[in-house]
Amino acid sequence: MTSKLNIALLMGGDSGEYEVSIGSAGVIKKFLDKERFNVYPLLIRANEWLYQSEDLNNIPVDRNDFSLSLKGQKIRFDCAFIAIHGTPGEDGKLQGYLDLAGIPYTSCDLTTSAITFNKYFCNDLAIRYGMNVAKTILLRPGDSWNAGELIASVGLPCFVKPNKSGSSVGVTKVQDPAGFEQAIRKAFENDDEVLVQELIRGREMACGVFRYQGKIRVLPVTEIVSKNDFFDYEAKYTSGMAEEITPAVISPGEAAECSRMTAFLFEKFNCKGVVRFDYFLSDGKWCFLEVNTVPGFSEGSIIPKQALAAGFSLLEFFGMLLDEAMRKP
Repeated sequence: MTSKLNIALLMGGDSGEYEVSIGSAGVIKKFLDKERFNVYPLLIRANEWLYQSEDLNNIPVDRNDFSLSLKGQKIRFDCAFIAIHGTPGEDGKLQGYLDLAGIPYTSCDLTTSAITFNKYFCNDLAIRYGMNVAKTILLRPGDSWNAGELIASVGLPCFVKPNKSGSSVGVTKVQDPAGFEQAIRKAFENDDEVLVQELIRGREMACGVFRYQGKIRVLPVTEIVSKNDFFDYEAKYTSGMAEEITPAVISPGEAAECSRMTAFLFEKFNCKGVVRFDYFLSDGKWCFLEVNTVPGFSEGSIIPKQALAAGFSLLEFFGMLLDEAMRKP
């Protein structure tokens, strides 16, 4: 009988998406195959890396070699399943550490994670790859700005958001010139760079994609219909605040184009693991919004719903992600 593999399930993180990460990790742990894997949930937060044992003792991770000491035994990991949204799990920091430790993991590598986490850089690349992208202005600390000039560039209403964050944390829809000051201040509370971005009117779509056994597999498209003014944190994580229609009710041609774009961008960004690309469909034209290299895996998240719609059980799907992460080139 083949011995079971030790999987480090990384959760927590240091961003406003901490609770989302804990929810994602709970679903992953529930559906990882107990016959194949020993799963060790590790809470990663600031300078504390802890494993909570079954008897509720907090056991520190040895960061010198990424291991645990349990009951006199050294536990080494065969793979890390990254379920940390935001820093340090989505911006490349953990990826760099795991590369040094020689541990495979279920997400994009350091370079791709760092570039795509920075929305401004990611948008620039998307434009180079031929995508339609909303007009955007980048503000850094100390930059002067004028509401009239911002409106002349991106129009009203528009969005003000942190450049490097997710789950719509720190995002404000600005309706009038007086709203910029508070919105920019709020965004700077969550990041050291702020985007002022054109509002694209259209239908919001999301499409998951992953590679398995060397083949790119695109999941069904989801349409997101928020009951709030936009798909904000409350709408994303409060039951009943948004309708997520999978598969989206779009034409076969539109679905095929979204699938083609998603596979193309997955390749161009050199993605690994499962990734979710977000778009707006506006008057028949697709507009790139962002890429999530560690998308949500909670019960209410889009990727698990798309995987189920594609015919995968979550036990099968999460196993495929681990198998691909550990697959030798």
